[in-house]
Amino acid sequence: MSTMSKFKKLAGFSAFAFAAMTAANSVNAANWRYAHEEYEGDVQDVFAYDFKEYIEDNSDHTLQIYRFGELGESDDIMEQTQAGILNFVNQSPGFTGSLIPEAQIFFIPYLMPTDMDTVIKFFRESEAINEDFPELYAQNGLELLQMYPEGEMVVTVDEPVSKPEDFNNKKIRVMTNPLLSETYSAFGATPTPLPWGEVYGALQTNMIQGQENPIFWIESGGLYEVSPNLVFTSHGWFTTAMMANKNFYDGLSDEDKKLVEDAADYAFEKIIVHIDGLAEEALEKIQKASDEVTVTRLNDEQIEAFKARAPQVEEKFIEMTGESGKELLNQFKEDLKEVQSN
Repeated sequence: MSTMSKFKKLAGFSAFAFAAMTAANSVNAANWRYAHEEYEGDVQDVFAYDFKEYIEDNSDHTLQIYRFGELGESDDIMEQTQAGILNFVNQSPGFTGSLIPEAQIFFIPYLMPTDMDTVIKFFRESEAINEDFPELYAQNGLELLQMYPEGEMVVTVDEPVSKPEDFNNKKIRVMTNPLLSETYSAFGATPTPLPWGEVYGALQTNMIQGQENPIFWIESGGLYEVSPNLVFTSHGWFTTAMMANKNFYDGLSDEDKKLVEDAADYAFEKIIVHIDGLAEEALEKIQKASDEVTVTRLNDEQIEAFKARAPQVEEKFIEMTGESGKELLNQFKEDLKEVQSN
């Protein structure tokens, strides 16, 4: 056989092998579905696309992302994930609290630190977050892949607030989370739970009528237009969680499990860079957009007046969650002490 004939035969085998390998990869590749509860450019959306980037750059799989409203409300996408219609979902503990009551722990005021570096360290090292929560989620058919912070909680009101008494007789729109309602009741306000999808329209209408004062997460953008006073009470960080349908995850190959875990870690590292300074950037845009916006940052003495009301929220949390919630709260506090002491 001539050298050219051998080369053609070898090339033929190579082409066949490549085609076979490509076909096998095509068969094994999957289009995964991922839904979150925010809009384009919001923190959950950025996280989702970082996750997608890693998955698609490191495998033949593809990832379809659905933003808020495309598949329904927060409750809808969670039900679809539990049913296996969706593979991945990103949902804040504020909404997951109805399914996993212990997840509401993030809404106990003044439990979490507000210093960025300490917050990130806590999410990295906390036993409660990295060991206890995955067990709680697994009991509900979910594989918890990542919990991460989105930004400091901020309140918007129709007039400046500096003490709990300033909240008296004020209605505040909050997400449908019992413990969050308890927090603002403790602060003196009258909270009104509202599904996230109805918040923006309701706030526009109610603020025009001078009836409502919304809760505002400054990282989320847009809501600043409906209320002129932003109040930083340093009472907590808005937290969210990304998870998978557990049956789906358990059925993955070891290689794909590692791919998913690495993608979640990659997205976490990217998002903590993204949120650093995000609130200040948003605040600057808000102040540039309107000369009427006021910003109140409570001093230590003013914060103590609000902090004094936090124990009743802790008591409510334990009442709602029982012994498991009490143990989780104790672990949270131990983890925080450990993080803050180092």
